[in-house]
Amino acid sequence: MAASSLQTSFKCNYSLCPKKFILSENEARVQVRAFEPKSPVKLLAVNWQENATAVFHYDCWETLLRAAKHTDSQDQTYLSLTEIEMILEAKKTAEYFDSLERVQAQALHIAEVIRKSQYCIAFTGAGISTAAGIGDFRGVDGKWTNLDKRKLYGAKSAKSGSSRTNLIDLRPTYTHEALFKLLEMKLLKFIISQNTDGLHLLSGVHPDQIAELHGNSFVEKCEKCHSRFQRTFPVRMHQTGVCPPKPCPKCNINHRTGRKCSKPECEGCLMNTIINFGDHLETPVLNKAKKEAEQADAVLTLGSTLMVFPANELVTCGPEPHRLIICNRQITAYDEECYKTGKDGKQLGSRVFGNCDNLMKEVMKRLMPKAELDQWEASRSSRMKEYSKKRGPEI
Repeated sequence: MAASSLQTSFKCNYSLCPKKFILSENEARVQVRAFEPKSPVKLLAVNWQENATAVFHYDCWETLLRAAKHTDSQDQTYLSLTEIEMILEAKKTAEYFDSLERVQAQALHIAEVIRKSQYCIAFTGAGISTAAGIGDFRGVDGKWTNLDKRKLYGAKSAKSGSSRTNLIDLRPTYTHEALFKLLEMKLLKFIISQNTDGLHLLSGVHPDQIAELHGNSFVEKCEKCHSRFQRTFPVRMHQTGVCPPKPCPKCNINHRTGRKCSKPECEGCLMNTIINFGDHLETPVLNKAKKEAEQADAVLTLGSTLMVFPANELVTCGPEPHRLIICNRQITAYDEECYKTGKDGKQLGSRVFGNCDNLMKEVMKRLMPKAELDQWEASRSSRMKEYSKKRGPEI
């Protein structure tokens, strides 16, 4: 899923669009990003926009893909070799958005699955936090997409000038709050998250209700007694130097925050809980997630491309038949699982392409009485003020 903002209107960038480029904001669409050619070249198939981005109808995008993949296709004759390369590169970043009509239809089905479930859990990824202002990894403007573009095609093809996200300024999105509300309503039993931004706990989720597989930027733990401390500030950004640095043998990065444990007679060195590349997941956290996942008869997967092992395997750990729901902007290896049907021939799970907030707003409409929903949504601004009181400098 990508961090690009949702536009209010679009225009299909396929030069031979049969719909005369008209693309409604409520219509299904695909957004992609290729690379900018190093030298001037005539491009006929796509009216590429800034940073080699483009938007298409689903059908127009499929036509371009067929033309780029099959050299014997009649559609391929107008494509230059450079544009074929651009289209195939753009495929790696393609973000899909279902029509509003389909999102609403699937929301009705998802609400029914959640309501009838005996043990529904949620699995969340970076895509639920893009609305809060934090970037994701893959997609049109993902972290790894930008890195790949810089490596392969030079800095010109990577968006620049964006400042680093200040974690202390982030606040829970509609999706974060909806998941907490579902926990309160007893419709959701547990959350497994790949995110480290601390927004689930800030929204009100109790530590016992969540397994943060990759750690939490606002939580540090003691090397000695293993006690955990939730802070109002990102623990890696406030190193005081009380404990000397100590490179991790797995990732070669210093996990120590500089502070010492406040437990009586302990005074062990405190460490951040972030899982870096090369680190193993914490066994107690992973085991907790597995225990919950194995009980789940429905899994609401939001904002994850499900590419990271072993976290991705958790969404199908529960008893069969799996009722897997996935909402994000990119294709995943688990999509087919969502379309499986039961003995009655009805689809068990659901697959929605698009923004998590948009889907969850439709789902909550079908799970809460209107008056209660209106009141809950109207009080969101006051909750933001309460969140701000829980974020601040080191005390």
